[in-house]
Amino acid sequence: MVTTIRTSFNAISHRTDELTSLFYGWLFRIAPETRELFPVTMELQRTRLLRALVHVVQMVDRPDELSIFLRQLGRDHRKFGVIGEHYDRVGEALLGALREIAGPALWTSEVDDAWTGAYGIVAQSMREAADAERGPAVWMARVMEHRRINQDLAVVRVQTSQPVPYLAGQYVSVETPQRPRMWRSMSPANAPGPDCVLEFHVRTVPGGWVSRAIVSHARVGDVWRIGPPMGQMTLDPRGRSDLLMVAGGTGLAPARSIIEQLMFEGTDRKVCLFVGGRTWSDLYDIESLRRSAQENPWLTVVPVVEDDGRPHGAETGTVGEVVARYGAWADREITISGSPPMVRATTNALLDAGTPFRNIHYDPYHTD
Repeated sequence: MVTTIRTSFNAISHRTDELTSLFYGWLFRIAPETRELFPVTMELQRTRLLRALVHVVQMVDRPDELSIFLRQLGRDHRKFGVIGEHYDRVGEALLGALREIAGPALWTSEVDDAWTGAYGIVAQSMREAADAERGPAVWMARVMEHRRINQDLAVVRVQTSQPVPYLAGQYVSVETPQRPRMWRSMSPANAPGPDCVLEFHVRTVPGGWVSRAIVSHARVGDVWRIGPPMGQMTLDPRGRSDLLMVAGGTGLAPARSIIEQLMFEGTDRKVCLFVGGRTWSDLYDIESLRRSAQENPWLTVVPVVEDDGRPHGAETGTVGEVVARYGAWADREITISGSPPMVRATTNALLDAGTPFRNIHYDPYHTD
């Protein structure tokens, strides 16, 4: 089944934009009531569907990790008001779109059986997790601080009335009053604490409806909705290996959260953080990180810029290139966080350097 699914998906991967449009066409035709679950503009939603689908295809032969991801996804989808019968309609739309794209020559009975069986497993995992969840579908959070770092970057702190049960390194989805029904995935930059405060680092991206609204228009007193935590890029409480963390841009947030958690707990594990940007000004939190390294001997911070980094005591190159220059890091657990292209490039650079793939951890985390 794994081979059949991957082979058939690879054959149509050059037509994924068309596949995504067809999927929503099928879904809104057979279940028109689902249109109300989505934002007015579907551009961002199309991208997210594609990334989720590709992620599932990539993980079909890693059932334990896939199961965790699907259970988290099922709990997360409660925030949309998804009900059981929606899973059936989504499956019908997905298979219909795949069948239409592939055509009769590729879409054989064997391929149909493989995708039908795989989707059944996916839907069952998500349904069971959603049905078993007794916690809130969303947490209401009030903006208590909005600090503009520069034209394109802001630090936002929000406070909930009850704790969001996230772990350091995980991410949550956020809906703001400026962009209703447009959920954006963001990692808290702080470890969970008793004050129920979550800190987010938000940078605008080209065409970023939500990120631009947060940076430019979020105000103290705004009420956000926070979805359930997701992600597996967390500290293993049984782990004793030293850590390598590689962060690009605001991908620093989950790494910062994990470092804060280690500070709270106390640690004898060595931690090396490579934090990268195109220019020195992109390393917006570097002075704070350097102070943390001075105060905690187990922490090493290596700044990396694509411009000449020598005037600032930084390495020069992409963060993936630089970290791979230091070797394979085969004795460390490795986390990578940043934009999807940065995560892919860094993963490939480490694999080329001889890093065991099992040591590398990242999430299908995405921004708009």
